[in-house]
Amino acid sequence: MVDPDRIASKAAPTMSGRLSIAPPLLFQRVLATPDLSHVTLQDWDALLAESGLDDSAKLARARDAMDWLVSLEVSKFSAHQTEKTLPDVPYVLVLDQPRTTQTAPTEADMLEMLVFAQTELLNAQVAILPCEDGFFTDHDDPRVTLLPPETPLYPLLENATSVYTHSAGAGFDAILVGHRPRVFGRPWYGSLDLTQDENPNPHSTRRLTRAQLFCGAMMMSTGWRSGDTELEIEDILSRLEARIRAESDDRAGYIASNILPWKRPFLRQYLGQNRIVFSDNAEEIARHKSEGARHLAWGQSAEADLRLEDGFLRSRGLGAALVRPLSLVLDDLGIYFDPTRPSRLETLISARADLNDRQRKRAETFVRRLTELRVSKYNVGQGKPALPEGHRILVAGQVEDDASIRLGAGEIATNLALLQAARAAHPEAVIVYKPHPDVEAGLRRGKLSEAAQIADVIAHKADPLALIEACDEVWTMTSLIGFEALLRNTPVTCTGAPFYAGWGLTTDLGPTPARRAARPDVMGLAHAVLIDYPRYFDPKTGAPLSPEEALELLATSPNGRSRAAQFGLAKLRQLRAAVLGLR
Repeated sequence: MVDPDRIASKAAPTMSGRLSIAPPLLFQRVLATPDLSHVTLQDWDALLAESGLDDSAKLARARDAMDWLVSLEVSKFSAHQTEKTLPDVPYVLVLDQPRTTQTAPTEADMLEMLVFAQTELLNAQVAILPCEDGFFTDHDDPRVTLLPPETPLYPLLENATSVYTHSAGAGFDAILVGHRPRVFGRPWYGSLDLTQDENPNPHSTRRLTRAQLFCGAMMMSTGWRSGDTELEIEDILSRLEARIRAESDDRAGYIASNILPWKRPFLRQYLGQNRIVFSDNAEEIARHKSEGARHLAWGQSAEADLRLEDGFLRSRGLGAALVRPLSLVLDDLGIYFDPTRPSRLETLISARADLNDRQRKRAETFVRRLTELRVSKYNVGQGKPALPEGHRILVAGQVEDDASIRLGAGEIATNLALLQAARAAHPEAVIVYKPHPDVEAGLRRGKLSEAAQIADVIAHKADPLALIEACDEVWTMTSLIGFEALLRNTPVTCTGAPFYAGWGLTTDLGPTPARRAARPDVMGLAHAVLIDYPRYFDPKTGAPLSPEEALELLATSPNGRSRAAQFGLAKLRQLRAAVLGLR
């Protein structure tokens, strides 16, 4: 594993007498996977000499990326951070660094820096962040606190009065947070008018803003690649975010109940081979919880710590057909399809009522790509039938015994009642009825023999996206098709209370929770639903994916059904048909 401090401290004289120093590999510890590699494309000093770093569009991206990086609290211990008690404020932070780099400071240099830190701010406590093979291993001065090496860097920086460093790579992080660190060596980020330099570089003439520093170091001098694909800084940050989230969420492990046998292998892959145990035994569940594991249950479960369900970009194929999902949601408050109680998704949607520029750009880019690739939840169905001219209303059929119907449909709780309500409200309209794909596949209940008497068109096995695009509005009880329609700027009428109703974006004919008082726009809703709430996984390896990675994978992946699932699917259909009386 590459150590950012060691890389950042390497220096070699150039013809100009300046120092040639590579940018820090801040992401390397978290992104240490075989498919990701770091490439230094240009010498740092050459970049400073040759580039004006004045491209306004690139600098705007740099500011957004810098804020994103800071919000992730990335450092070389990111994947292993735990909650640590911070020193009492006010305190100054001293950054240790390894002894064994080519340009390591001397013991005297580091002690001199510590004296400065102790004397320049009266009555301030000094906190030292040590490192492996560092200079500070113990200290008996009561005014000095030697922190654990794994103490999270960014909370320390954000609460520190000032920062002292010789040439540690974390000095760059301090600049990003907003500090002007006291620098006693000549790190690559020094002598650029962003640090207080005790030993300034006499050859330095550049003066940079923080955005220019970030743009030069992390976007122009540093390149990233996955296989043969070059990646942008935004790609790296989204992948980094997914990996940090996975490490944080799964660290304590899970005791999982109410999990069907065919789901267990992919959950082991997704949530950690050694971090999940499956059991429906109450005593075993209690024992694992007492040892720190979190209780995970599929679907609606008031007793569990987390409720697990498929995400909204699921797969190429039906869940009822045993196709493993590409995304999951783990909700610690409720579950998105149950409006009778709060859910984590509701909290996230409320928080996205105000998007900053970076978040809005990400949501817009994601939704634009989603529509370009024509991706939806199941990605089933082909084309659409010929539709009569007129005001077309798409009515989305559902599985009538589905939990979202039982919990959120309200008075209109059957496909027949929904069709009748749409026809009564629009007697002259062209009604297009789309049966649910699980029902059409013979896997779930909800077949409607009366549909042809009410609807003008029955769109059997049609592509729901093609239907949305061809229709002027959508009527639904709680179907996800309503959310898909909102993403494509199609008006939606809800007779129930799906997760996207009640926020001022739909025409709501049924009651919605009063707690949904925020008023996000469609991009705020999309950010919460597609980026914040789910976790995404590579169906083959179980590796965490960013939403953007998952979207591209979903657009090109074949049907994800395993051989075992294929073998058992016919018997599953027969069994369900016998139990439900399906024909």
